[in-house]
Amino acid sequence: MNNLNLSAWCFRLAVLYLLAGVCLGLFMAASHDHSMFPVHAHLNLLGWVTLSLFGLFYRNWPAAATTKLAKVHVGLYVPAHFVQMVLLAALYRGNPAVEPALAVVSVLVGVAIVCFAVVVWKHTAETVIDRSAAVSRRPAV
Repeated sequence: MNNLNLSAWCFRLAVLYLLAGVCLGLFMAASHDHSMFPVHAHLNLLGWVTLSLFGLFYRNWPAAATTKLAKVHVGLYVPAHFVQMVLLAALYRGNPAVEPALAVVSVLVGVAIVCFAVVVWKHTAETVIDRSAAVSRRPAV
């Protein structure tokens, strides 16, 4: 998977989460049953927004997208988040037995986000150094 594919897949999956979040929101509005609002919020924030931001980052830092850690990040985040949403929906539909599994996949989502944080820090450090060096070379006014 090359860097544009990683970015493109993040965007493609993000749009699916947007569709799911909007459909759930419309269903809740039409039924006047808003008990699934935490699922709706997580679909939109961790699905649509977060995956879109991952896609933007990997598109703008193509070297980062080629790393093994980036592939681990996306490869872990995507299935863990999907399972997290299914289990969260089950929990809010009255199935408390899913809580232990929900806890495990939530930790996996967190680990994936830590992977992303490491990728960001590794691949933006040079940019920060370059920009600060450029600022220090500006002539005094």
